[in-house]
Amino acid sequence: MRRRFLPVLAALALSLSAWPARAQGTQGEAVTVFAAASLTDALRDLGAQWAARGNRAPRLSFAASSALARQIEQGAPADLFMSADEAWANYLQERNLLVNATRSSPLGNSLVLISPVNAARPVTLARDTNLAVLLGPNGRIATGDPAHVPVGRYAQAALTWMGQWDAIAPRVARADNVRAALLLVERGEAPFGIVYSTDAAASQGVRVVGTFPAASHEPITYPFALTRRAEGNAQARALLAFLTGPEAAATWQRFGFIRAQ
Repeated sequence: MRRRFLPVLAALALSLSAWPARAQGTQGEAVTVFAAASLTDALRDLGAQWAARGNRAPRLSFAASSALARQIEQGAPADLFMSADEAWANYLQERNLLVNATRSSPLGNSLVLISPVNAARPVTLARDTNLAVLLGPNGRIATGDPAHVPVGRYAQAALTWMGQWDAIAPRVARADNVRAALLLVERGEAPFGIVYSTDAAASQGVRVVGTFPAASHEPITYPFALTRRAEGNAQARALLAFLTGPEAAATWQRFGFIRAQ
């Protein structure tokens, strides 16, 4: 009788010893998110919410959308890509590096002119506004580098619409991302900057002095998608669904983002 029970007991012991490893493994590896710098504060908050639900905290990497897209192209192990414009998502999609069916653009933003908080004066931004005069003889305007940073592209488009780009271009302080441009204005190194309204709201050192008309640039939208390497990653899909779903909407709104039209 005892001999007959030994195999059963051994199997039961093996099963019980293996159970914690399987239970822990249901969460898998932490999801790696490559996200535009302007998403920093809201996404950190949402990442904490995701972890509080019993999930692995996501690994968050923030930079200019262009820099992140290039890193993914070169093989960086990103699971989600969250861009500040459609162009860099298109760039990866054209190279078959995104799961096209998962792509959506749930968020929007607005483009604003900022100045240091102690020098803030309202500016009407219209076709006849002369920003070069406002800058003075030596002043510069900080924004992302239009060659590759989305906020810089929007800024160039808005200034072109105003007929100001040719005069302003030599005086642009070209930052690597929108948060770097914000910092230049916070420090007083530039009297004006062009950033997203959400970035201005996150800073105590600047004030919005004007908002560029929506007609002056393409709509500011944020495409999110799974990368091709994460196509079969259930946790990455679940996180993407959370970030684009109704539960996260209130947080995005609290940080100033708008629902994309």
